[in-house]
Amino acid sequence: MTGPTTAPTTGQQLQSRVTSGGKLELWLADVPVAAPGDGEIVVRMEATPINPSDLGLLLGPADPASFRVEGDKTVGDIPPARLASMGARMDQALPVGNEGAGTVVAAGAGAEEMIGKTVSLIGGAMYAEYRTVRARDAVPVPDGATAADAASVFVNPLTALGMTETMKLEGHGALVHTAAASNLGQMLNKICLADGIGLVNIVRSDEQATILRDIGATHIVDSSKDGFEDALVDALADTGATLAFDAIGGGDLAGRILVAMEAAANRKADGYSRYGSTTHKQVYIYGRLDMRPTTIGAGVGMAWGVGGWLLTPFLGRIGAEGIARLRSRVSTELTTTFASNYTATISLAEALQPDRIIAYARRATGEKYLIDPARAPNGDQ
Repeated sequence: MTGPTTAPTTGQQLQSRVTSGGKLELWLADVPVAAPGDGEIVVRMEATPINPSDLGLLLGPADPASFRVEGDKTVGDIPPARLASMGARMDQALPVGNEGAGTVVAAGAGAEEMIGKTVSLIGGAMYAEYRTVRARDAVPVPDGATAADAASVFVNPLTALGMTETMKLEGHGALVHTAAASNLGQMLNKICLADGIGLVNIVRSDEQATILRDIGATHIVDSSKDGFEDALVDALADTGATLAFDAIGGGDLAGRILVAMEAAANRKADGYSRYGSTTHKQVYIYGRLDMRPTTIGAGVGMAWGVGGWLLTPFLGRIGAEGIARLRSRVSTELTTTFASNYTATISLAEALQPDRIIAYARRATGEKYLIDPARAPNGDQ
């Protein structure tokens, strides 16, 4: 699709604000569209996902069920106990959306050849009709791929690749992943199958297990079933996995994984040690689907760790050369390994509807929403 050589001077942008009165406000603001300078482009945004990493800024600590329409805004209530943690963003109008894709409609000197091309972007403020960025920060979409295909090429693909890269960097031989039937989890399975990496998938239902089984996953354990611990120990012993990435965060799942890793390690122990195995076991929490405290019980031994993992610090760790290598793989496998499936495509206005907020705030495994800022509320372009 080609576009005009000049962009509009204003466009709509979704903004979020926490108020000192304990409310979270969402609205569509008319904002200036910056004219492209030298080496810059203006992109007409056509696809931008609602990732779990977007929800923290979009909805903050507000109760999703409390949102209602008040005038030109959608307003939700923030529990008083959680308002204190919002001091740094209080009463600021903040744009939302980490990544997306669209068509270049205008360009500054040195970037004219990009006009009409579909590109992927990352950098924030993507829930908007137009975005002005440096041309070098935009990744051209492979021939035959659409903006929807390319909307999620940064956060989930690079996170999945980052998990296997972290495994290699830290000397582990296999992985564990929770919430494993998610879009990201399916990508991770495809990577591990292609690269010969052992992967233990933790799910919470038969439906989630079926999703993974259908793409070739071999080690799937259901945390909702009796015998979960025994099945997990068996899978860990079979794969040798000593590194886990946990999307749940709260509750006791991280601790149960560490206990199972210790039990699997002890199966190969030469003898009894009062301090447990010497095998280091690591859980990285990279999401908070469960907001409760993380609890680690007994039985983990002494060689273990729990920490946080974020994509941006990891990318800083591997540097420009490493980032280029991972991006090249994502581009090559965009419509296969790194394909995303979306539950629904909605407009900017529909993203503010209370019933839609409840739906995408569930963060349900296998459900992912895509915003098309060029789409009218009734689905017309």
